[in-house]
Amino acid sequence: MHLFVGDSMDTAVREAMNLGGIADITTIGRKSGLPRRIEIYFHQFDGVYYLTGQPGRRRDWEANIKANPEFTIHLKRGIQADVPVTGEHEPDPDKRGRILLRALVENWDSDPERAKASLHKWVDGAPFIKFQPVD
Repeated sequence: MHLFVGDSMDTAVREAMNLGGIADITTIGRKSGLPRRIEIYFHQFDGVYYLTGQPGRRRDWEANIKANPEFTIHLKRGIQADVPVTGEHEPDPDKRGRILLRALVENWDSDPERAKASLHKWVDGAPFIKFQPVD
């Protein structure tokens, strides 16, 4: 299992983080105070990491991170590592829109024109957290 070495991330872990993809996260329940682990897709664009999902229903993981910003991302594809991170909601809809469009087109292979046409639904209704590894 790879972990942080001193104050910096191991090179293999950083490379895996920069690829994005499927991982697990463990958040702390906002009501229960108990750890909650789920599988999720994460993205990396321009050195910043993001969690998002399809618009629609509310997600407990997003509410948990808003209440308790420190959580753990568990890399499990190609490399195994537990990385402590801190997340925050992105309040700017324009920034969310730019990242969501990139996620839709670059990572989820959506048609660019269809993604642009439905982007307002994603900006208004998709869960969205940006996060960074704890230094």
